[in-house]
Amino acid sequence: MRIYLYLLAGITSALIGWNIGQFFIADIGLFNQAPEIILFPCIAISLAIGMVINEIFISTPTRPKLSFRIIRIPIIIATGLGLIAGLIAGSISQVLFLPEIPVPAAIVRMLGWLLIGSSVGLAEGLTWWWHSMEAGDPKRFQRRFKTSISAASGASLIAAFLFELIRILVQLISDGGVSKGFRALEDPLGFSLLGLLLGLAFSITNSPSYMAALRAGAGFEYEDKGNYFVDDDLPITDEDDNYPRIDQKLLKFVSNSEEDKIEEGLSIQLPPTGKITIGSGEDDQIYIPELPPQLATLMLEHRKTLLIPNSKFYRKIKVNGYLLNSRKKILLKHNFVVAFHTSKKDEFDEPKIYRFVYYNRFLDPQA
Repeated sequence: MRIYLYLLAGITSALIGWNIGQFFIADIGLFNQAPEIILFPCIAISLAIGMVINEIFISTPTRPKLSFRIIRIPIIIATGLGLIAGLIAGSISQVLFLPEIPVPAAIVRMLGWLLIGSSVGLAEGLTWWWHSMEAGDPKRFQRRFKTSISAASGASLIAAFLFELIRILVQLISDGGVSKGFRALEDPLGFSLLGLLLGLAFSITNSPSYMAALRAGAGFEYEDKGNYFVDDDLPITDEDDNYPRIDQKLLKFVSNSEEDKIEEGLSIQLPPTGKITIGSGEDDQIYIPELPPQLATLMLEHRKTLLIPNSKFYRKIKVNGYLLNSRKKILLKHNFVVAFHTSKKDEFDEPKIYRFVYYNRFLDPQA
């Protein structure tokens, strides 16, 4: 489904941009002697906005209100970059089309399409910063940014090459001339091909990240204990250190926080492979007070995570609301809810629990 949405968004955005350009050129008569100066910006803006909107809504399929709230800045960036790149591409094309400059028309078109595709990749890569917590990792953002530009540029060149190949085939079939039917559909077909390949490229490069993560839920609520003056000369007591936390040698939060305290809403990024223990033991990587030591172990393999309960305390673990009744390993899947029960009571005289939501891909950037 994801790839079809990207393909549809690419084709639709390209055709919308082309139709808007035709409105300015044919109906209003704006720059009808130099159509590329109008047509290229319209198509670049439409493609950039379409790809950015498509990525935001696909990334947050269950949160349309959130998508509408964060979409303003990405649209402004996409519009600005598309306008600048489109004007540059259109101006260069008009200069190179001059009879005094003997540059083949195919080369000019390929250069113009390359600039359009690069602007779309630039817009998609930059706007990712505003709607994804993954972008909080500078290395991850740089890798995604470079990939978006490279993929969009490559897709544009391939689209331009295929379009020129189609024109040559049509000329051969029509005995050296381009048929009137093809000439009438040449631009919309060509730009539809450009949008199609851009959508295909982004559907591959922007696929969900299969980094496992645990999002903290109930039990990790923020507790406001007031603002107190801290004297650095006073010794740190055991009570000061008795809070849910992560071992920062192996783990970090998706938001790239430098703190080690686990709070509701924060997502703990898990390593691709290895073992992570959960409990109140000194060596547990996810330390939670009031739980037995090494209550559970997460066995992380390539795109697979197993929950291994402690054989003595497995009845203190719930998966998706069901209490475990055996020591069997549990294969965790996306959106599985894992809860750990303590012997302590909460304010409602109910057993206090600590709950996580397991993610194996960041479909929801705010997860």
